[in-house]
Parts: sequence; C-alpha cells; structure tokens
Amino acid sequence: MSYRFFLTLFLLLFSFRVHAQTTGQLSGTVRDRATQEALPGVTVVLDGTSFGTATDEQGRYKLTGVPTGSYNLRATFIGYDALLRANVSVTSGNVNNINLELSAGAKQLGEVTVTASRAIRVATAETPLSVQRLNTEEIKTYPGGNFDISKVVQSLPGVGGGGTGGTAGFRNDIIIRGGAPNENVYYLDGIEVPVINHFATQGSTGGPAGILNVSFIEDVTLSSSAFEARYDNALSSVLQFRQRDGNPERVQGNVRTSATEVAGTLEGPLAKNTTFLVSLRRSYLQLLFKALDLPIRPNYWDSQFKVTTKLSDKTTLTALGLGALDHFELGVPRKSSPDKEYILRSTPTYDQWNYTTGLALRHLVKNGYLNLALSRTQLYNKVDLFEGGQGHDEANRVLLTRSGETENKLRLDVNHAVGRWQYAYGASGQLIHYDNRFRQRLRREIRDAQGNVLAPGLTVSFASDLDFVRFGAFAQATRTLLPSGRLTVSVGLRTDGNSFTDDGRNLLRTLSPRASAAYALTDKLNLSASAGRYYKIPPSTILGFRDANGVLVNQNNRYIRSDHYVTGLEFLPRPSTRLTLEGFYKKYSHYPVSVRDGISLANLGGDFTALGNEAVASTGRGRAYGLEFFFQQKLTQKTFAVFSYTVFRSEFSGLDGRYKPSAWDSRHLVSGLLGRKLGRNWELGLKYRFAGGSPYTPFDLEASRQNYATIGTGILDYSQLNTRRLRSFQQVDFRLDKKYNFRRLTLDFYVDVQNVLARKSPATDNYSFQRTEDNAAFVTTDGQPLHPDGSNAIPVLINNESALVTPTIGFIVEF
Repeated sequence: MSYRFFLTLFLLLFSFRVHAQTTGQLSGTVRDRATQEALPGVTVVLDGTSFGTATDEQGRYKLTGVPTGSYNLRATFIGYDALLRANVSVTSGNVNNINLELSAGAKQLGEVTVTASRAIRVATAETPLSVQRLNTEEIKTYPGGNFDISKVVQSLPGVGGGGTGGTAGFRNDIIIRGGAPNENVYYLDGIEVPVINHFATQGSTGGPAGILNVSFIEDVTLSSSAFEARYDNALSSVLQFRQRDGNPERVQGNVRTSATEVAGTLEGPLAKNTTFLVSLRRSYLQLLFKALDLPIRPNYWDSQFKVTTKLSDKTTLTALGLGALDHFELGVPRKSSPDKEYILRSTPTYDQWNYTTGLALRHLVKNGYLNLALSRTQLYNKVDLFEGGQGHDEANRVLLTRSGETENKLRLDVNHAVGRWQYAYGASGQLIHYDNRFRQRLRREIRDAQGNVLAPGLTVSFASDLDFVRFGAFAQATRTLLPSGRLTVSVGLRTDGNSFTDDGRNLLRTLSPRASAAYALTDKLNLSASAGRYYKIPPSTILGFRDANGVLVNQNNRYIRSDHYVTGLEFLPRPSTRLTLEGFYKKYSHYPVSVRDGISLANLGGDFTALGNEAVASTGRGRAYGLEFFFQQKLTQKTFAVFSYTVFRSEFSGLDGRYKPSAWDSRHLVSGLLGRKLGRNWELGLKYRFAGGSPYTPFDLEASRQNYATIGTGILDYSQLNTRRLRSFQQVDFRLDKKYNFRRLTLDFYVDVQNVLARKSPATDNYSFQRTEDNAAFVTTDGQPLHPDGSNAIPVLINNESALVTPTIGFIVEF
C-alpha cells in the first residue's frame, strides 16, 4: 500500500465520528507472587470509575461493559501490598487479559496492613533495587520504539545503545551501566532466550530490529544488579519478558501494517483448558530505507507462538517458541560519492537464522511451586566479504564465516514461602554444540618491484567442532526482620561449571555469593543495598577457536567475574509516583584480552559478524561506577512521564594492564518521556535521549595504507585505544495515536517518527583511498595503477555522520 492510500484513509476516518458508546472487557487472574496460589476475594477496580469486582475461587476477575479508553487498574487484598497497573487500555476489538501478582505486606503488632503508597514499587525482596518494569501499553506507545522492545528498554536508567554507547545508531545493543552488550541475559516465561534481535552478533547480542512480538508481552522487568541466584551467566543485567496467555473465551487477534513491516497475531481457545497465541511478521525496512536513500538493507521474517494448558488446578504446561530468518546487506544510495560507494560495496553480507523452543511446567506444592523448563536454541551465521565487493571470486575473498550454535537446556527451581521466610533452590544443565568454518585475510603479502617481501601476509583460518556440558546449582533465602517487618534481608549462593575449560569442573572457582538488604525508613522511603559476585563463561566463539595447528588455544580461559556493590534510596510520595537514587560500582576480573591486538574484548560486540574467533588471555580487568537518578509518574490527569540521568565511568585493561576508557564510556546518559492523553482517543508522546561522546580509536595511517588494497578497511591503532571521542548524541522521537472503536473492531492509526529534529548521529570515519569520478579505479599520485602496498594512493577519511529520520505511518486492526 502506498503512503497516499494511508493518508486518504486516515483523513476519511479522522472526519468520521462514532456516535454509539463502545465498550470493552478486562479479565485475568490474581495470584500470590511468592507461592503462585490463586487469590480469591481480591478487589479489582478501575480508578476513578464505578467499575470493580472481586476475584472468584480460581482467582479470576472480569470487568465487562467498560467504556473504551485508558485506566489505572488497582488490586487490593488484606495482607498484601496494593498493586497498581497504570495506563491499561480497554478497546472494543480485543479482550485485554491482564494477570496480576500480589506481594505479601508487612506485619505490625500481629496485624497485617496495606500500604497504598507502595503500589508502583517494582523491586522485590530478593532484588530490592536496580529494577525497572514496563507493561505492554508503555511498550506499544513508546515514541520511537516502533513496537521494538529492545529500543524501548534503551530508554531506562543506566541503559545505553543504538548510537548512545559506541554502537551504530540503528542497532539494538543494550549497554547496561558501562558493561558490554554480551553481559546481559534474557528470559521469556522462565526460559532463557539467547537471541532477541535480528542479525545478532554471534557471541554477543544486538542487531537492527527486535524479534519479540509486543502483542505477546504482558510486562518486561530489567534488573541491572542484585540478580537472584537462579540466573546464571549475567554480568550486567537480567531481562525477564513475561508473556500473557491467549484469550480463553473467543478467537481474537490483530493486524499491524506500516511502511516498515506487516504483522499478524491470532489467539484464542484451542481446547478445554488450553489457549494459544501465534504471530507472523514480515519486514519492509529494506524498502523504506531504499526509498529514503539510505544504505541499510535489513530484510527479515519472524514468528512466535505460545500454547498454555492447565493440566490441573495445580499444574500448568506452557509450550513456546520464536524464530527469525534474516538477510542483511548495504546498498549504494543514489547520492553517494565514489569513495563511499566503494566502501559500501566492500561491506560483508549476512545471512542468519535462529530459533528457540521450549516447554515449561509449573506445579504448585505446599507453600510454594516448582518450575521445570526444557528448551533448545539454534543459530546459524553466514558472512561473506570480497575485496571491493567484486563478485564471488575466491581469490578476492576477505572473510568467510559458516558458524552454528546449538544449546539444549534443562532447568529446575523450587520456591517456598513459610511465614517470614522465602527460599528457593535449583539446578541446571546444558548441552552445547558449536561448529565454525572461518577464514579472514588480515593482510596480503606485500612485495617490492624486485619481488622482495616487504610485509608478510596474515590470514586466520580454522575449522572447529565442539561439544561440551555446562551445569550449575543455586540456593537463595529471604527473611523479614524486626517486629515491624521493615527490614528484609536476602542471601544467595550459586556455582557453575563445564566439561571443557581446564578448571571448569572446579566449582569452588565459581562460587558466587550475593546479599541484599532493604529497610523501610518510612512508609514512603526505602533504603537498599546489595553486594554480589557473578560469573559468565566466555562465548563459544572464543572457546571454539583453533590456531593454525588445530589446537584449542582458549581452553585455559576462566569464567569472567563481576563484583557489584550498589546502594540506593527509593521515594514513593504517591501511589503513582516513584523516585530512585542509586550509586553503583562494578569490578571485573578475568576478562578476555586479544593476544593479537592487546585490547580487552569488553570493547567489542557492537558491530556485526562475531565476537571472538581469536586467541585470548583471561587477564583483563575492568571497572564501572556511577550515580543514577530516576523519576517515574504513572498515568494521572491524562499525563505520564519518565526521566532518568546516569553519570558513570567505564574502564578496562588490556595486555599492558593499564585501565583505559571502554567503547561504552559515554559518561552521561539522559532519557525523558512525556505522554499525554488528549481526549477522543488521541494520544501524544515525546521522547528525548542524550549521551556524551563515546570513545573511539584512530587509524594507524601507515598500516592502513599498506593493507587497504587487500582488506578494504583501515587498521586501527590500538596503541591509542579509545583516546578520542565522538560528539555527543541527541535524539527526539515523536508519536501520535488515534483509536477508533466500533462494536467488535478497533482501528489504531499512528505516526511514529524517530529523530524528528534530524540531528546527525555521531559516527567514526571510514578509511579509504580516493576513487576516480566514474568509480572505475583509484586515483594515484603518479597516474599509475595502485601499488599493492598503497604507496601511490591518496588516503581519505570519509565522514559517516548522518541525520537518519525514520518516519512510520501505519495502523493496527484489532478484531
């Protein structure tokens, strides 16, 4: 469909008024967060209205005949903290199913009290600070988010990425408090999902677009410290994505289409006590970027499903899956200089596919529940680069990657709540397979006119096949103290091992204790602190590297260690307002350092291809520390707002042992969001992001000149690692929504513009040789063909800054 069609349809509907009162329905289940038992008798109301009900014996509630619009949903129950879900949307097209979990309140003098001022507190007893939560409505309507969960998460405090942390502006890398992108782990309904972005960097994360369908998501929780002991391999954050269940009463769905994508979601009852959710999405980003004369050409499909079966009153089985099929290349814009055109043609092409499927069983036991999860993840990565982008002549090949990873995982955790105690324990096992066929020409042999070798050639080439086992176990206990219950203390212990690395079976080497405490200074002010040690095994792209003799040279690598120390204050002046102030310090040990380049791999992972594929030493150290402020105003008087400011430092050491700024050391991160309900189902949103200049490394001009003709890129001077800085990053995003509710149909028209002020995104220069006007050859100083060592070339640095404005006009149909 063309933009003209969208505009015409939008104007027609803008002039059309729906006179009949339209209504919708809210339903769901309320459970005890600690035991997962259904809670009967819970009061569920919509603030400011007469609509309210109480949950039945199965903990279910239903509000029918609700006028369409946005509301704050509140749940209260004696003995539990009140829960507020702000900005809940009621439409006529879909039933909104929202499940709620209540936490037990504090006890005073033998009686249980409810503290309404804690209604929007998202921290838990086990993780009392550094926690943020987003619900599905916030994700759907985030300006500049374009329904991409990864982009929305980048607006939270302490989070950089997508141009704000040393990565390209169109990527979804998530940089938490100065840590690298691969330091985060992701869980979908309790099942680990290593890949949540299209075109993921193997061994790391990120990519231009997210995979997860926002229509499935109930809420997202980000923990940037004080992780529970049940989570392994996390150094910087744990992101938990909780999916809703399909509508148990009728089949319903939505179709979302725009200039960037078309997506369809369907849900409903599948059988007795069984519901389903399924979706399929096709990207049109490559067409939009071509129309905007941009070089980026991401082309992808993705799909997702969830099937939930209630086997009994105490047992629920969930099957889920998601997968993606990707192709990425750079095209040549119409307005492109010969030099830049040559660079674009010398960029690798990427083909990738991945999927995760899993089964999760939840069974309620006395005073608690257990989770059993079995999952499988597979990824295949294909990368090709030819000198000058000339065909597929193997003689001109610069890079080849054919790499695959498979992870089969089994996890068990048991959770109990008895009196003032909560405790959990469990174990996990994983079977890992990794294979890689890799060849990269770092430089071609250079000879003089007499045939003498001036510089030897260097090519990295190996084939690897690796199978090993990972295993781990944890225990955690939490207790409220003092007669008033104002003090909560939590301690945990975890250990992990593997069958591959030299010391992988020594579980004492990965003992990771952690402890946290939270004290309620008043009913509205909380003081929290935590300290913990966390471990992560190096990625398979590092462990599976073989040298020229076929030896696995990285088998002696150790687990990467990160020690966190955090303290903070949380102020809750009103049920809908939250302010936090936190100070954090992270100390890293045993970080992989490149033997070839001498730099910490903590600086890498913000580009494509893969992280690793080289010999490394576990000698790197690192530190990140700073202060973080966060303000959140949930929906009141038709307005909601979020503001955060983080000031921090991030430094890592290489082979020389000296601390240097990391690639993510932008020093300052600012994010602000303002949303306004304008009436008649209009909604306006504005988002602002700022980041200080990220460090970068200049080119080694002599080495670049000698090798550019061979590899098509400049060579960085790592003796000057991150000694220079880019300009600061700023971006304003805008979104406007208009909903039309009919009897059983809802139309949501929206305009979403990223970088509405057309600010240029900072970027490092490209190194190149000057090309002739017809782009047929290189310009040389002597008029002769280019020498292999580039001695007669004219080097140029090409500015890569651009004002990327991404407009999206589309609509969502709910039925």
